[in-house]
Amino acid sequence: MSAVSQSSRELVHLYRRLLRSCATYPSKNRWGIYKAIQEEFRINKTMDPNDAKTKQQIEVAYKGLGQLQMYDTMKLSKGNPESPNWEVTLEQNPMPKPPTSGTGGAVPVR
Repeated sequence: MSAVSQSSRELVHLYRRLLRSCATYPSKNRWGIYKAIQEEFRINKTMDPNDAKTKQQIEVAYKGLGQLQMYDTMKLSKGNPESPNWEVTLEQNPMPKPPTSGTGGAVPVR
């Protein structure tokens, strides 16, 4: 199997996992998030999987998957939804801000 085919399969797998996790996410906006995931993948479907920007977007998608799965009752209870023992681990900086453009983050006042 070629490397492109393998990476494409992994991206489809990631896409499906994101959508499944989103469907069980406890939020009023879950379907908005679901549609945003679909739209983001549609927009970027022609990108080269080996491009640096694409790899960065894939890393963000995996972080997002982890954040969505944080609230999955089956995952939290290790397969027993009746179990009261949940375990949640939070990252210090889960979604870093994108770099600012040369102003050092400051907005000039006019």
